[in-house]
Amino acid sequence: MQEKTTGIIGSGAMGSGIAQVAAMAGHRVVLYDNNEAALNKAQSGLQQTLQKLQEKGKIENAPAVLALFSFTNNLNDLAECSLVIEAIVEKLEIKQQVFAALEKQVCDDCILATNTSSLSVTAIAAACTRPERVIGLHFFNPPPLMALVEVVPAIQTGKVIVSTSIDILKAWGKTPVVAKDTPGFIVNRVARPFYGEALRIFEEGIADMPTIDWAMTQIGGFRMGPFSLMDYIGHDVNYVVTETVFQSLYYDPRYKPSLSQKRLLEAGWLGRKAGRGFYDYAEGAIQASATENETLGRTIVDRVVAMLINEAVEALYLKIATAADLDLSMTKGVNYPKGLLKWCDTWGAAQVLKVLDDLYEAYGEDRYRASVLLRKVAKVGQSFFP
Repeated sequence: MQEKTTGIIGSGAMGSGIAQVAAMAGHRVVLYDNNEAALNKAQSGLQQTLQKLQEKGKIENAPAVLALFSFTNNLNDLAECSLVIEAIVEKLEIKQQVFAALEKQVCDDCILATNTSSLSVTAIAAACTRPERVIGLHFFNPPPLMALVEVVPAIQTGKVIVSTSIDILKAWGKTPVVAKDTPGFIVNRVARPFYGEALRIFEEGIADMPTIDWAMTQIGGFRMGPFSLMDYIGHDVNYVVTETVFQSLYYDPRYKPSLSQKRLLEAGWLGRKAGRGFYDYAEGAIQASATENETLGRTIVDRVVAMLINEAVEALYLKIATAADLDLSMTKGVNYPKGLLKWCDTWGAAQVLKVLDDLYEAYGEDRYRASVLLRKVAKVGQSFFP
């Protein structure tokens, strides 16, 4: 086995991106896909990307980096890898089949990682005879540009596998955070209200989509508004993650999906990549203008941000991650203007609690229940980062 040979299963955008990260860090990379056309497309795409990086002065020798790659549709070619990362379709049964087959091909000390964004790493590991070497390494799209990687140990994962994985990621120039194996991990769980509460505000007729996006960017300081961001991510991804988290957390109303978004999915209006989503991206399409009302905008921002903060506080309460990793995840993983726990400290836990309690009183829905920890912090005037 060669010490620094990384295998990637799946040559789509995520798999190719992770492969690029590994190769640029000096690892040999074996990129596997059972679809030969997809594999050829990935090879061509990587060649073009590396050439562009050389032209921009980001790397010195594109051919040398490309020479670190081998492309294969034979699982046996992963035998010499010390780390294999799976980045295929988000279907548990398929991932389990792949891992069961994979572990027969690699050596005993090879780390087997999944890039799943919302499935149980524990369930994936259970398909293996040696589940202690299976771990979740959730990269964010696009992997070469996004620093954050969620490191998700299954309940079976050995401690050495966790520390070794963190060391590898740091050597690759990534920012690892450790998350408990719970639905959505950190980012996809904590971020749900950014979409869900914005959709609720829209569906209630409080504000239209351009106004909500304007409020969240111009007043809230977010890089993209929720509707623009959902269109950018794609509703086949964003809605499915919401639905998966909702179902996996036993239909907790905090994570309830939106029918408005489901209808877009059903229509095939998947967002930018389909030319239409919440917004129409056809050439010459006329977009509605935002109502730039600061009072309304602040009401929108307060409502969405209070829900986000509450979700981060609840994640801390449930020990899904440390306070530092929770805030790092939201700034590095989804480019929030500040960490949500620091935001709570700035705003004041009592004020966040008031927004939530007012919503709970108005709606009578468990969706707006405040975290037990938020109540404790508000009562004593405590900060999350003293």
